[in-house]
Amino acid sequence: MHHWLPIFLEAMQAEQDAALNTLNAYARDLKDYVGYLDRKKLTPETAGRGDIEDYLVELEALGLAKSTRARRLSSIRQLYRFSFTEGWRNDDPAAQIRGPKRGRHLPTTLSETDVLKMLDAARVIGKTPLDNLRNTCLMEILYATGLRATELVSLPVAATRGDPRMILVRGKGGRERMVPLSPPAREALTEWLAARDAGEKGKPNKSTFLFPSRGKKGHLTREAFFLFVKDLAAFSGLDPKSVSPHTLRHAFATHLLAHGADLRSIQTLLGHADVSTTEIYTHVLEERLKELVLKSHPLA
Repeated sequence: MHHWLPIFLEAMQAEQDAALNTLNAYARDLKDYVGYLDRKKLTPETAGRGDIEDYLVELEALGLAKSTRARRLSSIRQLYRFSFTEGWRNDDPAAQIRGPKRGRHLPTTLSETDVLKMLDAARVIGKTPLDNLRNTCLMEILYATGLRATELVSLPVAATRGDPRMILVRGKGGRERMVPLSPPAREALTEWLAARDAGEKGKPNKSTFLFPSRGKKGHLTREAFFLFVKDLAAFSGLDPKSVSPHTLRHAFATHLLAHGADLRSIQTLLGHADVSTTEIYTHVLEERLKELVLKSHPLA
């Protein structure tokens, strides 16, 4: 890998507090770009605007989606902006390149009935009573708050002590926000904390995480939670392919909007930096309203 990249990634983590997933995405995208330059006998120092544009044309010829090509260009722009600021180059060859516009896809969501099925299933799907309490707590908090999967599985136990009405969450870019807990989520949390603290076989659990594990990270991993939600969907009679932790996050936002919540409040709860990201949920609601009219209106 080119010698610029480790320094660039370290700076992204230090200066922007970029999440691990974001850093990994930068690394994958830029590794592919540097590999392309290497095949052309070029380096990031010697590549010009035309070379970057040729790379994007190759990506299109390979059939990569617009969203993937737009993300690759974004990574390249970040790298060259950083190299120009650091004085590694006296120009920014990517600054004026216009990439493909990302398509706005409607997020997959679930009906309120489907969510209730999954919440009920979480109470019985585990191998042990302790598993059931943990699973119930995970799902109740997820649907009550709309947390990202990483935010949920890495919650510090200290943030949930004392039967809180709201919990402090540290999200993307290190931004902190307060999210409220519903009564069912608070009840599930209280029951899980009591069982969690007692531990297994009489050994108290001293982990600093709400959902501890014996793995390297010390808490339930995002990947394990992803697979659990898939199993939960199958158990509930839903299609596992269309259900993920993020689907529950979408359901949280969509159901709030359907019951009269405003976009600003939903933006704050989801931790979106820009309200334009939250506006996608208005399209979900519009589609449902259109479907309702077409099916129910006497003149439809």
